[in-house]
Amino acid sequence: MAAQMPLDIETHLALGLDQPTPDSVNGCSNADVLKALQHPADRVYHPCAEAYPEADVAAGTVSKYKDWSATDIYAGTIRDVAVYIPTQISSATPANVLICNDGMGYLARNGPVRVTAVLDSLLAKGEIQPTVAIFVNPGRPPGAKPFGGTSGYDAAADQRRIEYDTLSPAYGSFLADELMPWVADENSLTFSDKPADRTVCGISSGGICAFSAAWFAPQHFGRVISHCGSFTNICGGHNFPYLVQSTQRKDLRVFLQSGANDAQTLFGDWPTANQAMAKALAYAGYDFRFEFGAGGHTLRHGGALFADTLRWLWR
Repeated sequence: MAAQMPLDIETHLALGLDQPTPDSVNGCSNADVLKALQHPADRVYHPCAEAYPEADVAAGTVSKYKDWSATDIYAGTIRDVAVYIPTQISSATPANVLICNDGMGYLARNGPVRVTAVLDSLLAKGEIQPTVAIFVNPGRPPGAKPFGGTSGYDAAADQRRIEYDTLSPAYGSFLADELMPWVADENSLTFSDKPADRTVCGISSGGICAFSAAWFAPQHFGRVISHCGSFTNICGGHNFPYLVQSTQRKDLRVFLQSGANDAQTLFGDWPTANQAMAKALAYAGYDFRFEFGAGGHTLRHGGALFADTLRWLWR
């Protein structure tokens, strides 16, 4: 049997497979995703123990940059960026990097993940290598309010969809060629050039975006964390299982998380989509881990597993 050629991105765009579904059909709406936010099943999930560092654990520094605009790839947009630098870092030693899409949600001190606290704890125990974390929000036109996740398709949400949901090399190039060099220059840092030392993380559309960044640029990013990833037809993401199965395996390590009460909208069914991705990764022989819980479309489960996720991903 002849090997089946993978469906290239240009072909599936030409076929219209990237086109989103209407906003409402048969009494159902894409706003139904709200039903999966803060689902009662999420009450069993709490931030991991490492999100509460011991009193003697040294805390890294966090610098925030509001309305950052130094991008040609997404020209005319601004976005909020924050950078965490651990105390153990040396400007002369190439650092690992963790990039979090929808970054302020991952950065929040009282949020469900509390990335900086987890990194502080793991670094203090010597369980991970010195790691810089970059928290980056999706872009927005000047004057638009930041995307809030429930605001519908306003200007900020449309830009987020362009950056996060489009199956394109653009976002990975934005990270590798624009954001990371700027962060390095601004903070006198050197980043490791090994893909295995570079991780992209995100939830929902930020989750599929994390996978896309590594998929299209495996020479830059070798590790992926996807929480409730939107491998659905917002902009053709439902094609990823087929692309994974029919494309030569790439040198990626992937962590997927979803839950039985994850979102279901006209775009697709998130639990089913993530299960399909897990099966595709298994079929293609990837080094991956899939955690399927009971929760909804939130970071609660992902936060509860975050320290263990990093240990597994960076083992």
